[in-house]
Amino acid sequence: MNRTLSPLDVICPMHMLLSPDGRISHVGPTLRKLRHASAFAGHDFLDVFDVTRPQGITSAEDLMQLAGSTLRLRFRDGPQASLKGVIVPRPDGVPGALVNTSFGICIVDAVQTHHLTNADFAPTDLTVEMLYLVEAKSAVMAASRRLNERLQQAKLLAEEQAVTDVLTGVENRRGLEQFLCRLLARQAEFAVMHLDLDGFKQVNDTFGHDAGDDVLQQTARIMVDEVRDRDLVARLGGDEFILVIDDAPSIATIERIGARLINRVAALGGAASVGCSIGAVLSRDLTPLTPQALLKAADEVLYASKRAGRGRLTFYIPPGREPQPVLDAEGGIAKPAG
Repeated sequence: MNRTLSPLDVICPMHMLLSPDGRISHVGPTLRKLRHASAFAGHDFLDVFDVTRPQGITSAEDLMQLAGSTLRLRFRDGPQASLKGVIVPRPDGVPGALVNTSFGICIVDAVQTHHLTNADFAPTDLTVEMLYLVEAKSAVMAASRRLNERLQQAKLLAEEQAVTDVLTGVENRRGLEQFLCRLLARQAEFAVMHLDLDGFKQVNDTFGHDAGDDVLQQTARIMVDEVRDRDLVARLGGDEFILVIDDAPSIATIERIGARLINRVAALGGAASVGCSIGAVLSRDLTPLTPQALLKAADEVLYASKRAGRGRLTFYIPPGREPQPVLDAEGGIAKPAG
């Protein structure tokens, strides 16, 4: 098979030259890329291609009588890429025919399958323009996907920042209220613990706000360490924190958590001596049950702990129930909540 580029190879890179008996004598460079050269050289055209339109083409004589007609072709061996074609007498006056082919609407798949570029098509072929458009579209789609990914990441980051306390990394008031609303929506039983640092103002006044920030960060880490992943720690502001303990916690569970928190905060050490007081509310003890009512009740019993001498845990007591003893730092009974 002649590999020297001819004018036809440049103008019609997907053409074939056929001898009068229907054998392939030359194949354009782009068409050669679709199959190994041995698939064409000297083979009968009808052994390589199936003519699907017009139908009934079974011999070279039938084929030669189609001069000037359009053809629909496909390779007999897979993959069966569909081609459009036109058959005309050879322009050099040599007996036989020229069949020029193209991919038609299958061009995009063909380019991807056979790794074709604009160099594989005639410079005047509109396929080149379409390839530019396809490439441009692909570039735009890829850029759009990257932009959407960045926007999604930015959205997630913004949503996370919107519910996160910047200083301590725990939830803020907004995140707390959203969490409480989700628990109330599924009618869960849970506990709310309101923790306030004792002696924190003295830390700020004596050692400065950097020392105070460090105490707040250490306190937040202690609280996170004392609860599970499905629970929540939030900072309301200043030196006030909230713990929400999910899954129907018992009074004994809250007592154990409260005692550990009181002891660990008191053991922060250093010149900055602080402690904490805690008020706790069980959701089953409060009616009506709303986020605002929960936080108000927890705040009230927190200040009951402070009035009782600080460093204590006090439970909210529903009207008509006997008062719950106040627990001191060691978990012992100090005195009933006032």
